[in-house]
Amino acid sequence: MLRFWHNFSDSAQVFWGIEVYPQGISLDSLKGGLMELKLDLSREYGLVLEGGGAKGAYQIGAWKALREEGVKIKGVAGVSVGSLNGALICMDDLERAEEIWKNIEYSHVMSVNDETIKALKEKDFRSLNLQELISSGLQIVKDGGFDITPLKNLIEEVVGDEEKLRNSDRELYTVTYSVSDRKEVAEDIIKSNAGSIKDMLLASAYFLAFKNEKLGGKRYMDGGGVNNVPINVLLDHGYEDIIVIRIYGLGFDKERVTEIPEGIHVYHIAPRQDLGGILEFDKKQTRKNMTLGYFDAKRFLYGLCGRIYYIDAPNTEPYYFDKMMSELELFKIYMKDTLNEEGMAALTGYRAFTEEIFPRLAEEFKLKEDWDYKDMYLGLLEDLAKRLKVKRFRIYTVDQLMEEIRKKLRTLDKVKPLRQGNIF
Repeated sequence: MLRFWHNFSDSAQVFWGIEVYPQGISLDSLKGGLMELKLDLSREYGLVLEGGGAKGAYQIGAWKALREEGVKIKGVAGVSVGSLNGALICMDDLERAEEIWKNIEYSHVMSVNDETIKALKEKDFRSLNLQELISSGLQIVKDGGFDITPLKNLIEEVVGDEEKLRNSDRELYTVTYSVSDRKEVAEDIIKSNAGSIKDMLLASAYFLAFKNEKLGGKRYMDGGGVNNVPINVLLDHGYEDIIVIRIYGLGFDKERVTEIPEGIHVYHIAPRQDLGGILEFDKKQTRKNMTLGYFDAKRFLYGLCGRIYYIDAPNTEPYYFDKMMSELELFKIYMKDTLNEEGMAALTGYRAFTEEIFPRLAEEFKLKEDWDYKDMYLGLLEDLAKRLKVKRFRIYTVDQLMEEIRKKLRTLDKVKPLRQGNIF
């Protein structure tokens, strides 16, 4: 496997409007600690992009990270927003993808007023024209759903000249459901009839709340209802190495009932926090989701540790046990607001920690049942870093994260307690 050096400066950079430290690893920063790339770059990979509306920004962030590291994409199977992102990936148009998602608004997908949606979200009813709102609602019901002319325009913007997509050396399969034929349809849209690509992308994204119109004489429905994670499509076309980018949208998770043949390698990039609503086309949220996707993909690519932070921790349990024991005085400061006087007085040796403190903290941190001292040490670091508001979007070594914690502690008189009440 490849190993790259990485170095991080103290200056923040702006990444899709989110402050990060810094925006990822580059081959120009050949200084600092070693990180090992876990993916075989000599292989070609298929991407599975599920449907999930506004959550789809996460997929673009993940793709950016894969692209930076030189991961070869052979093809994409997508549903709904995954199909739209798949088209951008097949055209290798990262710049356009970022531009679309970092500036997305509700009105770019549906014929709605962005200010009205914002007021509804914030429950600012005083600023609403209720009569106009009721009238608009009745019109939506009468029309059979939201007018998605803006979505059609967005697809037009994405695809533009179909020839660029048709000339791609990548495959693109889009999944939809034909209401007219009552069956799932997995279309190789790059090889489809001339002029049909935009219709098939729209067919895959016909969410139930949208006004449904016939396409090519047939009615379609968002493919997520029958197959929101179309890994089977790539398996049917002979893919052996598959990366599934999860966003946990609404629909049927077909991967759960798909048998993976022997010799097939399936990898997952998935969020560990909520990405918001499927119709939450708010650029602040989508920029955050892109950033999450980017760093979660880095976690996957380099086998980073951490549930909240992104930590390069390649050593084994004994190494982290020794580090933890060498920093007990720091953790005593950390726990002084959570222990009573008797508990603090009892912290005189390793056994007080290994037999009493750590097992109780494991419950607090919700560590796995068979946790080890590496899990405990990283859990302590993450919890302390979170409560001290250490910047999240940076890839840290253990020593770097500890140094950031020490910097914060030097500026604070008191750390926010771990919990209300005492451990003992």
